[in-house]
Amino acid sequence: MMRVVHRHGPCSPLSPSRKPADVKLLNQDQDRVNWLQRQISIASNGTRASLAATIPANSGGSIGTGNYVVKVGFGTPKNDFTVIFDTGSDITWIQCKPCSGRNCYPQQDPLFDPSQSSTYSNISCSSPSCKKLDSRNCSAGSRCRYKIEYGDKSQSKGFFGSDTLTLTPSDVLPNFLFGCGDQSKGLFGRAASLLGLGRRPVSLVSQSSPKYGGVFSYCIPSTSSKPGYLTLGSRPLSNVQFTPLRTFSNLPSFYFLDLVAIKVGGKQLPISSKLFSTAGTVLDSGTVINRLPPSAYAALRLAFRKQMTRYKMAPRLSILDTCYDFTGYDTVTVPTVALVFGGGTTLNVDFSGILYVPSVSQACLAFAPNGDPRDFGIIGNAQQKRFNVVYDIPNMRIGFGGNACS
Repeated sequence: MMRVVHRHGPCSPLSPSRKPADVKLLNQDQDRVNWLQRQISIASNGTRASLAATIPANSGGSIGTGNYVVKVGFGTPKNDFTVIFDTGSDITWIQCKPCSGRNCYPQQDPLFDPSQSSTYSNISCSSPSCKKLDSRNCSAGSRCRYKIEYGDKSQSKGFFGSDTLTLTPSDVLPNFLFGCGDQSKGLFGRAASLLGLGRRPVSLVSQSSPKYGGVFSYCIPSTSSKPGYLTLGSRPLSNVQFTPLRTFSNLPSFYFLDLVAIKVGGKQLPISSKLFSTAGTVLDSGTVINRLPPSAYAALRLAFRKQMTRYKMAPRLSILDTCYDFTGYDTVTVPTVALVFGGGTTLNVDFSGILYVPSVSQACLAFAPNGDPRDFGIIGNAQQKRFNVVYDIPNMRIGFGGNACS
C-alpha cells in the first residue's frame, strides 16, 4: 500500500514550507495544460495481475504543487525518496550526485548516489533500452542520456541507468530503468523526482507489467490532511464502473476516454456529444483543474450560476471565473456535477472537486474552458478526488469507484 498525500499538506513527508499562492498554482496548472495540448497538436498534424503493491499517496501541497506524491526506494541498500506520480509522462527520474548548485533544484531528501548502490548500472547508447527513450543522446563515454521537458518548462536531463526500485518491503523491481538526473530545474517543489505512469515502454506501468499485469489504480484524498493510495496490480473492484480506454497510435503515452455528457443538479446539459469527441478527453493525474471545450464550459457555468444565485459572487481567480463569497455561512448548498462517459459510466464529482476553495471568501467552480474548441478536454485530479480510479490497460478500460478514500 502506497499512501497518497498532497505535497503541500500536513501529511506530506517533505518538510513544511509556505504554501504557494493559489494564483501561482493555477498558473502552473495552465502551463501543464498548454504543454499537453501541444503534444496533441504535434502528434495530430480482462487480464488481471496476480499481485498488487499499494503505497500511501499524499498531497504535495506543502512543497509547492497541486500534484500528489508517494515514497519509494532506489538502490541497494535502499534509499527512500518522495516522488510525484504522473499519468501524463513515462520516464521516472531522480536527482543524482554530483548534481549541485544551479544545475539542480533543492529537495527534501538527500541526492541519490549511484556509486553507493551495489545494483546500479549505466545504460550504453547501443543498448535497446536506450532506444526506448523519446529524447536521448550519448555522452563521451557512450553512456545513454535522457532529456524530458514538461509543460511548465520544468525539465530534467541526465544519465539513463537501472537499479532496484522498492515500492514496499515485499514489492521490489530489480533492473528498473530510470533517469539519474544531473541537470534538473523547474516547479517540482522539494520532491526528489517524478514517477512516470504513462503507457510507453519506459514507464513504471510497462516495466512492472510482468509482475502486476499492466493494471494500476489510485485514490486522491478530498483534503491535504488525509491520505490516499497508489496501487500497482489489482484491487477489489466492488462499486467500480468501467468505460472504454481510447488510444491513439501517435499519442501513445496518454489515457483517453469518451466524455459524452455533463449533468448539473441531476439535469443533463444541452451539449452534443460530438462537441467532446472533436478532440477527445484525457484523464490526467498531473492536471489539477478540469478543462472543457469552450461552449461546453459555458453551458456548465450558466447552469451552475443559476443554482447559486443566493450567494454573493467573488472576483475571479486566475483561470477560474465563477467564484463565490461564503463569508458568514455555516453551510452552503452546491449543485451536483456529474461527468458521463461512454457506456453510461458516471463520475459524480465529489464536493471537494466541484469547488476550488482557497478561502471562505473566494470559492470557485473548479472547471475552466480551453482556449480552442479543437483542444482536447482534461479530467483533472480535483475531479478525481475520493474515487478509486482504475487503469486496466490489458482490457482497455478505465474504471471509477466512489468513496475509495476520505
